[in-house]
Amino acid sequence: MQKQPNIVYILADDMGYGDVSCLNSESKIHTANIDRLAAEGMAFTDAHASSAVCTPSRYSILTGRYNWRSWLKSHVTHGYSRPLIEAGRMTAASLLRDHGYATGCVGKWHLGWDWGMVEKSATAEPDARKISPAEARDRFELRKEVKPEDVDFAKPIINGPNEVGFDYFFGISASLDMAPHVYVENDRVTAQPDRVTGNDDLMQFWREGPTGADFEHEQVLPKMTAKALGYIDQQAAAQKPFFLYFPLPAPHTPILPLPEFRGKSGTNLYGDFCLQVDDVVGQVLAALERNGIADNTIIIFTSDNGCSPRADFDELKKFGHNPSYVFRGHKADIYDGGHRIPLLIRWPEQMPAGRVCDDTVCLVDLLATCAEIVGAELPDDAGEDSVGNLDLWRGGKLNRSLREATVHHSIDGSFAIRKGRWKLELCPGSGGWSSPRPGKECEGLPAMQLYDMQADIGERVNVYDQHPEVVKELQALLTGYIENGRSTPGAPQPNTDGPWWPQLWWMTGI
Repeated sequence: MQKQPNIVYILADDMGYGDVSCLNSESKIHTANIDRLAAEGMAFTDAHASSAVCTPSRYSILTGRYNWRSWLKSHVTHGYSRPLIEAGRMTAASLLRDHGYATGCVGKWHLGWDWGMVEKSATAEPDARKISPAEARDRFELRKEVKPEDVDFAKPIINGPNEVGFDYFFGISASLDMAPHVYVENDRVTAQPDRVTGNDDLMQFWREGPTGADFEHEQVLPKMTAKALGYIDQQAAAQKPFFLYFPLPAPHTPILPLPEFRGKSGTNLYGDFCLQVDDVVGQVLAALERNGIADNTIIIFTSDNGCSPRADFDELKKFGHNPSYVFRGHKADIYDGGHRIPLLIRWPEQMPAGRVCDDTVCLVDLLATCAEIVGAELPDDAGEDSVGNLDLWRGGKLNRSLREATVHHSIDGSFAIRKGRWKLELCPGSGGWSSPRPGKECEGLPAMQLYDMQADIGERVNVYDQHPEVVKELQALLTGYIENGRSTPGAPQPNTDGPWWPQLWWMTGI
């Protein structure tokens, strides 16, 4: 008989904390299925993605390592980008597979892989993960993307999900608005591109690029959902524990709710798309119940970062809805609206129902928590920033916060560090897309920001000059985390080299 729990990890794309009705009593979007997870499990009120944008958060979720330790120091990868996860690095998938789990990924990858290349350039581009750190730093080779015209879609991809621990993969290379617009199953494109498509509409935008013969943007979420449900059915029949990582392409742009969801939220197309995401959660719950495995399955619902401005905040405000809830900023920002995200977890056999957790947690904690579940001990060179949350999940009362401190990161590479009530932001503005934006809008502002998150959850009163001792303590803590290559106990580890942060010298002294 199976003893270990199944794990289903549903990752929404750009869905805000305030979009979930059980977390935001004023939400105009009624997320009944996500709310059910909270009622039957646990809701987290202070959960964070490691970054305020897509790719970095996904790296941290799977590796248990802060994204800025990789070669990607700011921004995101794209559809033709090279692999971000280092060769040989442990992931949640590889750990679980080594402990008897079937492992599947269905959805948006957005962590890079190596496309097959046409013969003329087959040897022109080296494997990015075999370049020495010094060479990567000097040549920026890791950040460089292959040219679309050099891709041979008939050849297999390499260094993708199958190489980092997943037995099975079905999905897309990056965000749904990024070319190429093709499905990949394991290491092969399912249908060759037969046309070029693009859409310039603000909410339904996608970049122009080659499009597979079987690819329709509006049908991507339903098709991925069908594949995920099929995977659950297959693994349930095998009576073997499984890990399904299900990173959705929604409600990120292009915002394309199916006709049956349009107008149902009482807000705009974004709200309708959030309802479709909620329906996907309901379908997953039904599949677990249909297969009789719901009680021994951990189901996690969360988001990779805050809501994007593409949702049209002004229009949503007219309906009385705020995807960021009471938090300042949105996707891309160092402010909490950029990275404080919904996190709901249900595990009927082990987790008490209806609990609310106010402890600060981070999505980087998944790897260490999986290790606790299977009784494994992480080696020093894995999960350097991951903290096991299993006691929290089981409803244990702790005398201390599990995390000493949590590091946040914005799209431009700006840092913040949060310890207890204090949050130090090592930049003068948002570090992202909200005002004050990096550049001229930050001229004349203090170089850093310090907020008392107990008294000022909206991050409006900068008390940087009033608490120099707190600033000094948090700077020193962040410096140690960077220099040691880890924020958890263990032997120091190297950070992956690359184009390092231009502001690092003044904010930490290194």
